[in-house]
Amino acid sequence: MDSQKRLITVDDLYQLTAVEDPRISPDGRWIACVIKTIDAFENRYKRNIWLIPTAEGTPVQLTRSTKDSQPRWSPDGQQLAFVSNRDKKPQIYMLPVTSPGGEARQLTKMQNGATSPSWSPDGTSIAYLSSVNAAERAEEDQGEKLSPPADPLDAKHRNERREHDETERWDPRVIRRMPYREGTAYLDDRHEQIYIIATDDEDAKSRRITQAETGYSAPYWTPDGHYLVTARSAYPERDIPYHWASIYRVRVEDGHEERLTDDSHSNFDPLPSPDGQWIAYERSPKTSPAEHLSRLAVIPMAGGEPRDLNLELDRGPNAGLFCWSADSGTLYFSAASEGRAEIYQVPPVTGVVEPVISGDFEATGLDIGPDDSIAYVAATAANPSELLYRPAGSTEARQVTQMNAAYLDQVTVQPVHELRYESENGQMIQGWYLLPPGYQDGEKYPLIVNIHGGPFAMWGPGTPSMWHEWQYHAASGYVVFFCNPRGSGGYGEAHQKALHAAWGDVAMPDVMAGVDLMLEKGFVDETRMAVTGGSYGGYLTAWIVGHTDRFAAAVAQRGVYNLVSFYGVTDIPWFIHDLFDVTPMQDVSFLWQHSPLAYADAINTPLLILHSENDFRVPISDGEQLFSAIKLRGGTVEFVRFPRDGHELSRSGEPKHRVSRLQHMVSWFDRYCKE
Repeated sequence: MDSQKRLITVDDLYQLTAVEDPRISPDGRWIACVIKTIDAFENRYKRNIWLIPTAEGTPVQLTRSTKDSQPRWSPDGQQLAFVSNRDKKPQIYMLPVTSPGGEARQLTKMQNGATSPSWSPDGTSIAYLSSVNAAERAEEDQGEKLSPPADPLDAKHRNERREHDETERWDPRVIRRMPYREGTAYLDDRHEQIYIIATDDEDAKSRRITQAETGYSAPYWTPDGHYLVTARSAYPERDIPYHWASIYRVRVEDGHEERLTDDSHSNFDPLPSPDGQWIAYERSPKTSPAEHLSRLAVIPMAGGEPRDLNLELDRGPNAGLFCWSADSGTLYFSAASEGRAEIYQVPPVTGVVEPVISGDFEATGLDIGPDDSIAYVAATAANPSELLYRPAGSTEARQVTQMNAAYLDQVTVQPVHELRYESENGQMIQGWYLLPPGYQDGEKYPLIVNIHGGPFAMWGPGTPSMWHEWQYHAASGYVVFFCNPRGSGGYGEAHQKALHAAWGDVAMPDVMAGVDLMLEKGFVDETRMAVTGGSYGGYLTAWIVGHTDRFAAAVAQRGVYNLVSFYGVTDIPWFIHDLFDVTPMQDVSFLWQHSPLAYADAINTPLLILHSENDFRVPISDGEQLFSAIKLRGGTVEFVRFPRDGHELSRSGEPKHRVSRLQHMVSWFDRYCKE
């Protein structure tokens, strides 16, 4: 351990900086990106847009509102369009980049906000998304428009009246669709529609070109400027619209829509090729999509038979991380594989996948330049987020940001060690561990076992959402272990499907075999072991302590504990039937048999339950049931409820809640594993 550096603390979460959404300029000289920081005093995230030179030079901060995202270059490279929440609702702004530091001009003034800007090929228009309901669409079609406010006070009163009327409109709330809530909010009757606005007229009016009573995905122009490609539900009247997502081509002139894909798969994120010949997109089988690999597919621009490009690789593309080469001959994409998320290339014509940039990193952002240069955001075991750039014709990428350098120079970052081991039936499992700072040979330390969610997620040494947490656990004096048991992504479709209808029975042996290997290494005290996980990881944490007393403490986070009740309260109700082949009405005993709550009376391990009150993916009722079952029989259990936050608490929740969560967790482990 470097004596000149300090140990990582829980409050270091506030020191971390993330790079997001890199976009290479048309001339290849700059990379626009979003820099995200955390403000501890204001308890919020701040996002500003920066320009990073691709050659030697100094990065330039373009915006300072702290509420800016989605930078998009104009075709001539003279301007950036971006989205900003600086005035309550998100709107699209334009900023000249020929003289950085100029004033941004607000382009849209949509009542419900505007996002996902997309420049037309000639740069004269921008297509974007804005949410409206049927009544608001009718007003637009009739050309109705309110007179401008007389003064600021009149504007203030109008906004207050609008907010009041909107609240009254949903009191009480009548539910007719599934799902009816997502994230941390209830869904209303508005859907994202596609609009177009001219860029060279400060008084330009937006024109809506879509009509369907469903949400459209981010639009992209075809190179001839005559169409936009997007995705939406093919059957707006049906529940679970994303199950019916299809690719559409929308004519700019009159909004005429052409459906390009069928009902065999759910289809997302279409991206036209620069030559206008292809559309690349992602698609998933309708049956048990979570257990299958997502497909990176292409179809001809006018529609036709899809061609899946990644099945021979046996790895699924990371959502949204694919780009065309300038000549349309190659698709670049990132895919999760054995603890990494590297960058690959595949020509649509041959379908032969080859690695392009390999290494111990996870790509979290990707863009391709006009000369096939590559910009990508990499998370590694040594640094949670930086931007890298590989010039055209080079085989080496270089780091072009130093956003976390000053912080990392101050702290001790523990190396991550890989191991592979055999579970039951000879199944090979990949795992990793960290040792505590100051580790001494011959000494035994307490252990924290971490379990990921999904269940089809994949962890690796560079997983950015866990970087600080693992380092903080190690700095608190623990050996840290995590693995990718059967069911995890990144090891092929068969590995994912192995968990089907038997979550705990299959995955627990894989985790416990890793624990046994850690004990064999001789640096873990068997009497001071702890286990934790979130979502499916919370499920498996509760399942494990309901089937063994080997752990001294456990923390179950936002977990699924009762598969029977989960079916009726989650925002993904199809999940249970897809992964267990039954609903509670068809076989309640089978689902109960596979629920951790069924074994609550066998939980002797002191258990801390963490859950968010606005978690609509795994509602807090699951945590309440597990707490009550253990508490009422006299077990050792505590329950921490986080207001306002949802299922993403540990990744994007309120910063102070994220810190509090870690404090509660380590305090609980210390109580039972150290004292």
